[in-house]
Amino acid sequence: MFNSAMSSSFGSQQHFANAYRQIGVETGVSSASPHQLVLMLYDGLLESIGRARAAMTGGVVELKCAQISRAVRILEEGLIAGLDLDAEGEIAQNLCNLYCYAAVQLTRSNLRNDPALLHEVEGLIRPLRDAWAAIGAKMSHGAAG
Repeated sequence: MFNSAMSSSFGSQQHFANAYRQIGVETGVSSASPHQLVLMLYDGLLESIGRARAAMTGGVVELKCAQISRAVRILEEGLIAGLDLDAEGEIAQNLCNLYCYAAVQLTRSNLRNDPALLHEVEGLIRPLRDAWAAIGAKMSHGAAG
């Protein structure tokens, strides 16, 4: 009864799941520290790469394109845009170069339908994500201790 009422009166259950997930993301973003926001960007980037790989393998072109586009946007509008090249110097410039390279490789992967390029980008980003998470854990542990 509840499921049929939800589906007919308010849309599909998938719609509710997506809305709930979006609210969770917005809540997480609004309460996150700058360090946590960067970690969320890394996680979203890696999630999109994984979904793009699965879509590529499964021949789901529309999903592959959407996930690669999302990954490129995370790089460009999140990670690159968040760098302060003037204040953060050489490290920021090196990260910018890496992120730009990753965006190009993702685009090439999309055009060529090449999962090896997705794997390459994942291999470049995952160590940064893991190091960033470790720094956050040490900061949290240090603050608690």
